[in-house]
Amino acid sequence: MDNTSSSAKKAPTPALPLTDSVQEALAITKRGVDELLIESEFAQKLARSEQSGVPLRIKLGLDPTAPDLHLGHTVVLNKMRQLQNLGHQVIFLIGDFTSMIGDPSGRNATRPPLTREQIEANAATYFKQASLVLDPAKTEIRYNSEWCDPLGARGMIQLASRYTVARMMERDDFTKRFKSGTPISVHEFLYPLMQGYDSVALKADLELGGTDQKFNLLVGRELQKDWDQEPQCILTMPLLEGLDGVEKMSKSKNNYIGITEPGNTMFAKLMSISDVMMWRYFELLSWKSIDEVAALKRAVEEGANPRDAKVALAQEIVERFHDRQAAEDALTDFVNRSKGGIPDDVPEVALSGAPAGIAHLLKQAKLCASTSEAMRMVDQGGVRLDGAVVSDKALKIEAGTFVLQVGKRKFARVTLTA
Repeated sequence: MDNTSSSAKKAPTPALPLTDSVQEALAITKRGVDELLIESEFAQKLARSEQSGVPLRIKLGLDPTAPDLHLGHTVVLNKMRQLQNLGHQVIFLIGDFTSMIGDPSGRNATRPPLTREQIEANAATYFKQASLVLDPAKTEIRYNSEWCDPLGARGMIQLASRYTVARMMERDDFTKRFKSGTPISVHEFLYPLMQGYDSVALKADLELGGTDQKFNLLVGRELQKDWDQEPQCILTMPLLEGLDGVEKMSKSKNNYIGITEPGNTMFAKLMSISDVMMWRYFELLSWKSIDEVAALKRAVEEGANPRDAKVALAQEIVERFHDRQAAEDALTDFVNRSKGGIPDDVPEVALSGAPAGIAHLLKQAKLCASTSEAMRMVDQGGVRLDGAVVSDKALKIEAGTFVLQVGKRKFARVTLTA
């Protein structure tokens, strides 16, 4: 962990001209971003890369804290893919070392560190899922234990000497926790330092992250200066709103679209977003060009049905995570459901106890969480039996096989016996 910094001041390098292709690359980079710091520096990095033919090193670090990704996670992966398509070297960094510390970003309590077994289990599926967005053949995969483990106690102490407690306390989450008397463990201060040291080890030109990662990304920029490296630029992406259009996409809020969900489910969920939110999804998730999206938006403003644009978005996303046939099948299934039809892939459920009350059946078939919710859905006209609306909450159903439906997307083919 030798510091090769030199105190000698270098003469400023003359600015390179920004060609049309560099300007176009900059526009693609800035699409949908929250911040690009420092834009003028990154423009020069792009210009130098074009002139020299040496691709920029683009870093994204992800701690494998959960094994499944949703569309919200892919926002930053989409940006990586755009930069990959521009010819730059993207580095998918799995934080197997930093996961054992636990990222405190945005937390109001200490994040429990993961065990080695949990990390390995989650990391095993991470890149496979990320490869549905990134080109795996052109992606450099690294694990930060490569350089973090060899540091040892001496190296960690030397690294910790690079940053003051006052600088660490500039983080909003640390400040809020300190003022409220919520404990902050000493090891949490190490997280941003270790993430920053990743940038030194990888000689990153640009690091990507969510808006909640800004402080950590800036630490990397400062540490690179200590190692006499040109400081990385940082790019933060906004957090994608979920299906409710309000809260950020999250499994805990049940407003998410998982990238491993069936194509029909993904399609139906995407069709449920509002016409306004659709453009947000286009900007952050679609691989259509800026001009193509602008043309779609213009057509809708001039009277085209926004549903057609939403179908195009839903098919694009389903095709990306499945295939073209799945996208076509999902559209057919959605149209069938919207006409009151029954989809082909209805789960089979075997139950006993005929004759059975409709509310009890809906709960047993896991179409409603409780009998009270089932009653409410009947009252709202949201329950169908073999396609016919059920209006009687006291309805008793005899033995047989039939299809129950709740809302637009929940179905079960029930075989009921005595």
